[in-house]
Amino acid sequence: MINDIAEFVTAPSNLFAIITALLVFATIFTLSAPVINQDQTSKRLKQVANRREELRRKSREALEAKQSGSLRGKDTRSLYKKIVEELNLQKLLEDPNLKKKLVQAGLRGQGPVFAFYFARLVAPIALFGAGAFYLFVINDFDLAALQRLTIAMGLAVLGYYAPGIYLTNLATKRRDSIMQAFPDALDLLLICVESGMSIEAAFQKVAAEVSSSSIELAEEFSLTTAELAYLQDRRQAYENLANRTNHPGVKSVATALVQAERYGTPLGQALRVMAKENRDMRVAAAEKKAAALPAKLTVPMIVFFLPVLFVVILGPAIINYQSL
Repeated sequence: MINDIAEFVTAPSNLFAIITALLVFATIFTLSAPVINQDQTSKRLKQVANRREELRRKSREALEAKQSGSLRGKDTRSLYKKIVEELNLQKLLEDPNLKKKLVQAGLRGQGPVFAFYFARLVAPIALFGAGAFYLFVINDFDLAALQRLTIAMGLAVLGYYAPGIYLTNLATKRRDSIMQAFPDALDLLLICVESGMSIEAAFQKVAAEVSSSSIELAEEFSLTTAELAYLQDRRQAYENLANRTNHPGVKSVATALVQAERYGTPLGQALRVMAKENRDMRVAAAEKKAAALPAKLTVPMIVFFLPVLFVVILGPAIINYQSL
């Protein structure tokens, strides 16, 4: 039975059909993704509201702790948390920068931490088992046992680093989405500040305006508004904004806001300069991508366009030559 399945899967015609079906599914999924995920604004703003409630709750608990000397908490033990705590994975698979990476990827709370350690435990075992089963049972590709074991171990190592790679890619995509709308958001923030609004009200207003173009940026501005209201040190709220986005443009704006809070410098002028610098950075990034486009198109041109061009040009000449 297993041999029949292996022969069916490894047959060239069936393998080509499987690859074609996967490509068609990927194309349909890519085209339908915008329709499926039409609007996540309400979901993201709900997460921001939950974060605001969490800050309010922590503020109340800290006040009660000062008065009674005890903190009250609620134990929410999920499956991931139970496994991670039972196996002590936080020490065995410790990543000192994990919380920072999760925040930059838009994942907050303790749930994603336990999910990450759980994935780092399960992924190597799953990939090693799948690779070993395929190489030792289904198709060995005429390889020695040591070579097959080496490939399976390589898959296990890949599974260990896969959650970190996924987290890094998620944070990069989120940062790119934020920076696409950040210069325009700074212009709106400048208009709100110069019209007489406070910085908290300006952040909240801009968050509502930019939610249609960048949900991530609206989420960050709303979180900054909540932290400005509940954190004792306002400077910490601006630094948290810079750390969550991990971009030089946002860090420079956060530094300007901190200096304006500390020394009383004009905030409108600083925001105007920062908005211009961020627009220049966005244009420079677009020019960099445009300059790299010819080099990236070289391989697709050689692989896909030139063979077809040769067939179109030389095909009629070959047919006429053979007909002579």
